[in-house]
Amino acid sequence: MYCSKCGSNLSDDATFCSRCGAQIGLTPALAPAGAVAPLSAEAPVAVAPPGYIVSGQAVYVQPQVLYAGFWLRFLAYWIDMIILGVFAVPILIGGAMALGIFGMIQNLPHNQEPFENGMPPALFLFIALCWGLGIFGTWLYFALLESSEWQGTAGKKVLGIIVTDMNGRRVSFMRATGRHFAKFVTHFTFLIGYIMAGFTEKRQALHDMIASCLVLRRS
Repeated sequence: MYCSKCGSNLSDDATFCSRCGAQIGLTPALAPAGAVAPLSAEAPVAVAPPGYIVSGQAVYVQPQVLYAGFWLRFLAYWIDMIILGVFAVPILIGGAMALGIFGMIQNLPHNQEPFENGMPPALFLFIALCWGLGIFGTWLYFALLESSEWQGTAGKKVLGIIVTDMNGRRVSFMRATGRHFAKFVTHFTFLIGYIMAGFTEKRQALHDMIASCLVLRRS
């Protein structure tokens, strides 16, 4: 299948052209009153308003591709961080309290202050466990939700934005996983990789480009 606007070769299930943004599979629609001028010697070609195209005597709606910009995505990210924090804080507090009580009980027979002889191995294990659970839990949260029917995290869903591939299709779990871990590359660009979502042509951050993904607003 080829794009009728720029001629690019497209996959059969593409919903819009990844090169020029033209919508694929246009549907006929009635134009508003006065939108199409009658054919005459003075106006031999039908005229359609913005958002419509003319094919012969028919007027077709051409929906626009709405990219999600930097600030919308930034707000969605912080909503997600709050949601993750609600689950993470009780685990951290409970684990820290349990570790502290364990240290106190262990040192009571020796009349020692907790951690008097340095940091116990259990504390290092607890820190490593929290770090690992943080990476694992965050990965599952983003990858599972962005590859689900929601096509986005809870923060994205609240703000009406979705993650797609370059043809506007739902991404697979593996692609969502690749996009998530590509954020580690974006982190090392002094935030420039994130700011790119504000000025690139398709509002892609660096990790979107690496994973060949788009972040769109629901029309």
